[in-house]
Amino acid sequence: MKKINTFTVGQELLFSGTIYTARDQAHKRLAEAIKKRSRLPFELKNSIIYYCGPTKTPKDKGKVIGSCGPTTSSRMDEFTPLLLKHGLRGMIGKGSRSPEVRDAIKKYKGIYFLTYAGCGALLSKYIKSAKTVAYGDLGPEAILKLEVKDFPLIVAIDANGGSIYGEA
Repeated sequence: MKKINTFTVGQELLFSGTIYTARDQAHKRLAEAIKKRSRLPFELKNSIIYYCGPTKTPKDKGKVIGSCGPTTSSRMDEFTPLLLKHGLRGMIGKGSRSPEVRDAIKKYKGIYFLTYAGCGALLSKYIKSAKTVAYGDLGPEAILKLEVKDFPLIVAIDANGGSIYGEA
């Protein structure tokens, strides 16, 4: 991926590489691990988290994952500044973010991407592999490591704090 600070609000791109899924409960556990100075289940530094809870993988369709559309990002806002402080580089989801998250994105030079909501079945076609890496007991909220190819993204908040939502 290009340097994050070169992306601008509204820019569309196709991402290929590694992303991790994580939703509410996984974020809570990650934050607790950071506060306890415990080892994290994956390297947070320069990682991208996709706010997604995939459905079960269809057995008869030859797919690597079920439907996997974005979930509402604001549900993770209470945990996001801490994760950015500890090296998280990017997030993928849907919807606007709190002023605290926008400030943290700017401070830590992160980035927030949107992807197409309501298109989980379509988005699953861009995922080439999926592996549970942590918190399997959370079911669809477990952390998965995804390898994606040409995953469609839109820059919603850039590293300079610019926002597609027009927020200051």
